[in-house]
Amino acid sequence: MTSVSHPTSLRRAPVQRRSAERLARILDACAGLLDEVGYDDLSTRAVAERAGVPIGSVYRFFGNKRQMADALAQRNLERFTESVTERLSATGDRGWGHATDVVLDTYLDMKRTAPGFSLVDFGNQIPVGARRAEPNHRVAGRLAGLLSGYLGRAADDEDLRRTFLVAVETADALVDLAFRVAPEGDEKVIGELRAMLRAYLARVLD
Repeated sequence: MTSVSHPTSLRRAPVQRRSAERLARILDACAGLLDEVGYDDLSTRAVAERAGVPIGSVYRFFGNKRQMADALAQRNLERFTESVTERLSATGDRGWGHATDVVLDTYLDMKRTAPGFSLVDFGNQIPVGARRAEPNHRVAGRLAGLLSGYLGRAADDEDLRRTFLVAVETADALVDLAFRVAPEGDEKVIGELRAMLRAYLARVLD
């Protein structure tokens, strides 16, 4: 089982393994139901039934469905970070261009396959349909930490963080466009995004 970080939306962080497994089942159920019924019709009772836990177990961790969605978004970010790290470790240091492709491809894979991801993403669409700035700042910070070693830069370099924030905001908008054009993401739009990111990052990072 993939480890789950303890987001601030949790009322109580799990201590024992059984409690952590119950939390994971609740988040899995939340993700599946988001795809099936959407955010508006999501209910804590339905999540409890799908997860096979008492409703009290859900309220032990979350006060409402918004907090569940926030926790799912946080788990998405953790899994994204883990997957990027694993892929980069497997391929070795092949430069920032390759690292950028790995980041984008990992995000696209999650967009296409991770339950509930298309609705909550990393939190920038909660409530669903809203556009929030803070999650993209968190993603940019994660990417600066992950990729700074490939660039010979410090992870806390503010210029690097700003560069990644611009790249993340650009990718966020164009990926949204790609998936509005085609259910699995329009490859031509994604190709334009890839070219734009490479051109922008080359100007800043080379």
